[in-house]
Amino acid sequence: MSTSLVASPASRILRHPLFFAALFLALGLSVTLSFHLHERALHHLDVAWRDLDRPRAGLGLDAFRADLQARPVAGVDDNLSGLAWDADRRQLWAVVNNPEALVALDENGGTIARYPLEGFTDVEGIAYLGDDLLLLAEEREQRLVALPVPTREGPLRRGAGQTLSLSLGEAGNAGFEGLGYDLRGDRLFVVKEHSPRKLYEIRGLKGLLTGQGGDLAILDRSAWLEDKGMATDLSSVHYDDRSGHLLLLSDEARMLLELDGEGRLVNYRSLWAGFAGLSDSVPQGEGLTLDDQGRMYLVSEPNLFYRFERAP
Repeated sequence: MSTSLVASPASRILRHPLFFAALFLALGLSVTLSFHLHERALHHLDVAWRDLDRPRAGLGLDAFRADLQARPVAGVDDNLSGLAWDADRRQLWAVVNNPEALVALDENGGTIARYPLEGFTDVEGIAYLGDDLLLLAEEREQRLVALPVPTREGPLRRGAGQTLSLSLGEAGNAGFEGLGYDLRGDRLFVVKEHSPRKLYEIRGLKGLLTGQGGDLAILDRSAWLEDKGMATDLSSVHYDDRSGHLLLLSDEARMLLELDGEGRLVNYRSLWAGFAGLSDSVPQGEGLTLDDQGRMYLVSEPNLFYRFERAP
């Protein structure tokens, strides 16, 4: 008696010559969408098309290379967050969000001083407003606290500063994440991390804090983010006074985005290993700033410091 074996539909599919080609195509599409490679490719094509008519404007992110990378910050074990440049003292200010602290750093990431922050909660962002005035952002409570630059060691008490509470959407652990300040225009840029991502421009803040008068105006610039899906979250923002452009840092995408004064994408820079001279990917970028010489600084959790110079 003979027995005939009939292949099941599943086995016939597995033996089909196009099966593995379709499988690899699906996997490639998944990776492309996950890392927003299609958006990056479209941006490159757009830039190349525009460059036929004029040279690319902006900060030249393509030329930045890391000359200091993943350097642990002394005195900080974890939760290193926002970063700001202080041109008056030629140094950097960083914050730690647990336990809350203000940290002064030199241009090489060395610790100059550390000041415990008493009465503060979940400090994530920092900006230097000039005239010896610092501004700190408390994420969950959506509060901004202005403090004078410390002149001696010891804790800084929240009650010694001026507080501005802003109710801009839901509070919680996806609130104010980063600050960037336009010194000449007295404009503060604030980013909300996700759920949803938000970008605000606050005008007249320093005038209000220093008693110089003027009205406070809050502009929602979140429309600038609508076509920037490649950056799935926002952890920091920096305003560049030379170009008038904004730099946005995305922790999840490990990416920098440069926007012009109308919110249009000018360029971006990957922070993955192999890009910008990085030996390893930036693990969790939390703070970003540029100095007045055009050098870029970045901090990452848990306690890592990076510096980028423009290649000649």
